[in-house]
Amino acid sequence: MRIAVQEATFDIGEESNRFAAGLAARGANAGAIVTFTGVVRGSDTGDMTAMEIEHYPGMTERAIREIADQAKARWSLADVLVIHRHGRLEPGEQIMMVATASRHRVHAFEAAEFLMDYLKSRAPFWKKEFCRDGSGAWVEAKDSDEEALDRWT
Repeated sequence: MRIAVQEATFDIGEESNRFAAGLAARGANAGAIVTFTGVVRGSDTGDMTAMEIEHYPGMTERAIREIADQAKARWSLADVLVIHRHGRLEPGEQIMMVATASRHRVHAFEAAEFLMDYLKSRAPFWKKEFCRDGSGAWVEAKDSDEEALDRWT
């Protein structure tokens, strides 16, 4: 399992290939690998120019590792990868990646969704959106994100 919280961007293909190669090298009996990459969306009005993501090093990685351990046990995953960026990101930039591997595709898909829902609503990141006029506002939690997470309880 690899959890990375980083400022630098990442190469989706390289990370996917490394994840798959690691499974093969360990002789993991995985029949499915699911990957998801999140991208910074622009605002509905098109006014957002950037998003600043803050976190507490150490605490963030621990929290993500704990939920990844839960996913690994719940769906008997062969492996998990979570990459989440911090710092200043512009619309269209990659913000995060989740990869899961399991013997069966349903488990890999469900575990990936579980991790994405957790990252969206519970991972300790703070996001601030900046607009063309220079103003900024902290991103508030959304009811829809909480509802998505509720399905896993």
